Amino acid sequence: MKYMILLYASQQDYDAMAGKGGATAWTAEDFTAMTAFMRQWNDELRESGEFVDARGLAAPAHTRRVGSKDGVPFVTDGPYPETTEVLAGYTIVECAGFDRATELAARLAGCPAPAGARASAYADVRPIVDGAGDLA
Repeated sequence: MKYMILLYASQQDYDAMAGKGGATAWTAEDFTAMTAFMRQWNDELRESGEFVDARGLAAPAHTRRVGSKDGVPFVTDGPYPETTEVLAGYTIVECAGFDRATELAARLAGCPAPAGARASAYADVRPIVDGAGDLA
């Protein structure tokens, strides 16, 4: 079964990673340590045969939300003041089950980051459905 591990952040987190976060700003060393950890995590998933895909996403400031009101489409540029967190990236794994996918996601807790960033970091693990029958 395939699972998506969804990683979350905020515009403030992206700003901090770019060094614009004041006391919570990431240093070059912080960013290098985080990317090295993620590279190693992905490599280990490849070696185990569980890796399918992984991507990071651009900052919320580069987002457009498309919706519909009364049947009329609308577009709103991000970031959105009412949204405190957004999808920052994802990893898709194919593994034996939900417990294994959760175990893999739990390893992300070891990802190096400044203390403020670590305190608010989390990931969701969701099964990927193959068809309408899987939605029940």
